[in-house]
Formats: sequence, C-alpha cells, structure tokens
Amino acid sequence: MDETLPDVRDFRLSAELVAPLRKGLPDVAVQTITAITAEVPAYKKAFAGEMGAKIEKAVQAALNTFLNLVSRAPGSDSRSPLAPALQAAYALGRGEARSGRSLDALLAAYRVGARVSWRELAAISVAAGQPAPTIAHFAELVFAYIDELSAASVSGHADELAKSGRARRRHLELLAQTLAAGEPAHVATAAAERAEWAPPQTLTAVLVPERAARPVADLLDPRTLQVAEAGPDLPETSLLLVPDAHGPSRAHLLRLLTGRGAIAGPARPWLRVRESLARAVRVSRLGLGGSGTAAVDTEDHLLTLVVTADCEALADLRERALAPLAEEREATAAKLVETLRSWLLHQGRREDVAAELFVHPQTVRYRMSRLRELYGDRLRDPQWLLLLTVALAEA
Repeated sequence: MDETLPDVRDFRLSAELVAPLRKGLPDVAVQTITAITAEVPAYKKAFAGEMGAKIEKAVQAALNTFLNLVSRAPGSDSRSPLAPALQAAYALGRGEARSGRSLDALLAAYRVGARVSWRELAAISVAAGQPAPTIAHFAELVFAYIDELSAASVSGHADELAKSGRARRRHLELLAQTLAAGEPAHVATAAAERAEWAPPQTLTAVLVPERAARPVADLLDPRTLQVAEAGPDLPETSLLLVPDAHGPSRAHLLRLLTGRGAIAGPARPWLRVRESLARAVRVSRLGLGGSGTAAVDTEDHLLTLVVTADCEALADLRERALAPLAEEREATAAKLVETLRSWLLHQGRREDVAAELFVHPQTVRYRMSRLRELYGDRLRDPQWLLLLTVALAEA
C-alpha cells in the first residue's frame, strides 16, 4: 500500500495558510456528507442519525490528516501521517462489504467527497489569499490523497468479499454434506442459517461426473448445493442438490442435464433429500441408462427399483413362479417364459403377442397350450397371475 503522495516533499503550506483550512474542516465535513447523502442513494439511510455524525467526524479526521501531511515540518517522515488514514480507509472498505453495499456505491461516495471537499477547501484558500499556482498544486494533492484513500478502501472491500465468500462457500459445502448424510432436521436447519441459505420447498439429488459438476451447476438455480465426492462407492462422481425442480420444472432440469451423464433422483422436501440421493445411487449401481444422451430419470425406473429391492426374495419368487417349467429343455423353457411374459403384458391378445415376439399367431397358440398344460388352473388364478407378472417383470 503506497504511503506517499506525488510531489508532497516539494510542497508546504505555512501554519498561517493551514489555520483557516483546519478551522473550516467541520463545515467541509458537513457539506461533504450532505452531498454524498443526496447523490448516492445507498448512503441516504446509512448516514441518518448517529451514523451520520460519526461519518462526519471520520471525514473531518481524514481531511485533517491531509493538512498534517502538507504542513509537516521539513525533514519529518512523510509516511507517518498517511499510514493511519490508509488503514482507516482499508477498514472502511471491509466494513462496507460486510454491510452489503457495493463497490460502485463506495467509489461514487469517494468521487462526490473529493469534488465537494476540494470545492470547499478551495473557497477557503482563495479567501485566505493563496496564489493561483499554490491552489492548483494543492488541488492535485487533494485529489491524489483521496485517490489513495479510495484505493485502500477498494482493497479492503475486495479482501472482505474474498474472505466472506470463502467462508460462505465452506458453510454451503458443510450444509450439502449435512443434507446428504440425512442429519436431523435441527442440525440441517442450523447449517442452513450459518450458510445464509434460504431453504427451498424441495431438493432433487443429481449425480454427475466430477468434470461436469461445475458447468452443470452454473446452469442451475444459484441456490444449488454441491458435494465434490458423492460417496466412496461412486468414484469421480459429484452430487448436486437442486432446489425446486419438482412439477413442471423437472422437465426443464432434465433438459439442462442432457449430454452430461447425469442421474436425477426424485424431488423431495429439502430436509428429506437423502431419500432422493439414495434412489439416484441405486439407479447408478444397477447400471440403468437413458436413451442416447438423455439424463437418467430415476422415475422412469420405478418398476426395476421395486422388483430389485430384495434380490434374494426376487430370485425365490422367480424360482417358485417358474417351477412348472423345471422339466422342460432349457431352450424350450426360455421360449415359454418369453411367451408367458408377453401374454401377461398384452392381457392374452394373441396377435399382439405374436407381433412383439416376431412369430406366427399359431406359434403363440401352441406355446400357450403347453403353458396351460404345465400351469393348469393357476393361469386363471389372480394371485398366481400377480406372482407371475412380478416374477417376469424384469425377465
């Protein structure tokens, strides 16, 4: 941070010339604050009441530091008067960032302050009889000084935003991990408050390759949360928790995910998003894919998820359902199973079954006759028909 002003070593104001300027500083500060309040809307409310009085004193102190700088005794350290002012300006910039005011507002306030301060100080200098060259050079130093203060404030503002941004990103990451882990509601709610994150109505878990996580997140709701690693069983996979992608919005989400290798779980109330994640993980482990480059929608695979929920039970169910075929040759049994499954799905419509299997309707008739011999009355029993339908759902 520069702590000198251009040409300040060659410029001195005598005590007689500085005295009226110093005497007029309170009024200059008032005029400066009045102008900033009128011309920069962001400060109108901020400078009201006690805060306005404090800012007036700060402006007066800054200008007084400048007068100390241009009237110091020969041989004195030119840095010492300026350093505290720069530190104060840096702290001001950080404070403005914490208050939520933009850098544009801060710079506008400096511009107005520089103009009004110089106007008022110049009027005092003219009244004191300073020569024109001296006033001109004095003007250069006034603006150079305020530029230095402005630069220090910009630096403080940027540093605070960077620091607070890093802290908030960390809080958001912890919130995402909390939700993905299914922590209790009070823990998740506290994490959301720390992250200054407004909870949505629902969250949808989306699994994406790590390389695509950032590009995809940039397309989504800004409130989207991210976990860099979805889990130990999902290498090179990231997790996105997408707000309010339910109802008609789901189709839009799936379009945005096209070509990204993504798997989208169901929308769930935000505190229950672990349910959405669990379903997306199951679909991933089952190796279920979409058509072409389309994103995988877990809602398209509910039947598979249901019938494979207990693989051992499903195997026992199939064994029981297909027991009547145990004595058939393997190739024959496979054709009979294929025909039975199609017959169940098409509710016995022979022509539809033949069309699906690419066989003659007479072939379907022959196979079904054999199946009736093997199963008997069980092909008319609703409970057996249900058992067969579930057993052959993913055959």
